[in-house]
Amino acid sequence: MATAVREISHFIGNAATAGTGTRRSDVFDPNTGKVQAQVTLGAQADLDAAMALAVKAQIGWAATNPQRRARVMFNFKALIEKHMDELAHLLSSEHGKVIADSKGDIQRGLEVIEFACGIPHVLKGEYTQGAGPGIDVYSMRQPLGVVAGITPFNFPAMIPMWMFGIAIAVGNAFILKPSERDPSVPVRLAELMLEAGLPEGVLQVVQGDKEMVDAILDHPEIKAVSFVGSSDIAHYVYRRGVEAGKRVQAMGGAKNHGIVMPDADLDQVVNDLAGAAFGSAGERCMALPVVVPVGEKTAIALREKLIPAIDALRVGVSTDNDAHYGPVVTAAHKAKIESYIQMGVDEGAELVVDGRGFSLQGHEDGFFVGPTLFDRVTPQMRSYQEEIFGPVLQMVRADGFEDALKLASDHQYGNGVAIFTRNGHAAREFAARVNVGMVGINVPIPVPVAYHSFGGWKRSAFGDTNQHGMEGVKFFTKVKTITQRWPDGGVGDAANAFVIPTMG
Repeated sequence: MATAVREISHFIGNAATAGTGTRRSDVFDPNTGKVQAQVTLGAQADLDAAMALAVKAQIGWAATNPQRRARVMFNFKALIEKHMDELAHLLSSEHGKVIADSKGDIQRGLEVIEFACGIPHVLKGEYTQGAGPGIDVYSMRQPLGVVAGITPFNFPAMIPMWMFGIAIAVGNAFILKPSERDPSVPVRLAELMLEAGLPEGVLQVVQGDKEMVDAILDHPEIKAVSFVGSSDIAHYVYRRGVEAGKRVQAMGGAKNHGIVMPDADLDQVVNDLAGAAFGSAGERCMALPVVVPVGEKTAIALREKLIPAIDALRVGVSTDNDAHYGPVVTAAHKAKIESYIQMGVDEGAELVVDGRGFSLQGHEDGFFVGPTLFDRVTPQMRSYQEEIFGPVLQMVRADGFEDALKLASDHQYGNGVAIFTRNGHAAREFAARVNVGMVGINVPIPVPVAYHSFGGWKRSAFGDTNQHGMEGVKFFTKVKTITQRWPDGGVGDAANAFVIPTMG
């Protein structure tokens, strides 16, 4: 007799809701390869039900003063910290990343919640007294209404909190559509927000696939959509959302480069690369899958140090405290990564360490891919041009600084880049000239802190506003500017009533 699997549904109003959708999607345990749950894939009626509640709830929430909204964020922060272990284990069970990595996922999202706790200060407008004779001008930031977020599988806690933390703190209601691959943590976050004091209907979760994405993009009451995912889908979301009259930010894929100058501390570089290239099985948009040693001597020395470091990496189940990384999210994604490894071989790159065929004793059906290293990769190779999103590191050798700068600048993706050097001038020159949105100097994964903003260039981002920080506040608010005059008495000069006012 088959064992019943757990059912994952929407979170509409104040409780889990089965909804009207009849389709289901399997949620796997990546460590074993077995189905552990099924998630309901929602229909238009489910979004409509959530929206009806959100529209009503948002009016009262927007009228709540910013300090009281901030107190909900403070309460939520405390609840996340209280439930950290529970959330991390739940996240790892569906995604596959090791527990320490899951806690990092949650913590980086929590940092944006901490930023949102200061929303009363951030929402203060501008004021000019005496802009004209008896005239004052001031501005205020107001919420958009109901907004939505469509989030990826690789950060099921961090990216939802990046989005809804700020969106809700400024007074919006928020509809979250998480990935159907690991949908449980977003529901748990919504439950904890309700426990923190958030009114019913302000944060809701609708499960689904492309059908739900399209419903969100087309819904006339949703004023803005924030998206993170692959570049092709990001472009689709941006285009369709803008055509529907929405404000859209859509973050896409990446192919981040690590430039290694001849004067770099190679031991530190190798240590950084081990985590940046292979941590979370490479399933990060800010992973560092390309290393660019500058000069042949640097390349030879780096390769000699990299091979034993890669051989020492431990791949294990998510709950293995000694594992450096765990399985990838699905069997289909494992097959895709391995197809890119074969592509690199066929294109003529040198396969130095082959991670295909990796098997973990007792977990032979898990979705594991061993660490992989390529050398002598060239910019013409498709495996270099496209995002692999797995534990694969490609070495592209550069003759000099200008060649390395050009590699990172010319790639179709412009999400992140890092340079490793002791030379301040080289670092400063690189940071100023590279055509990439986020730059690390001796920092392998340059994800900005919560009070700055996250966003790439070129095909890594569509739209002109970044995630979190003040950019996030701008995205989820609209500015209203008031010009006021209080006359001394009477109704004013009727002769000038139809003249455009000036500040002269």
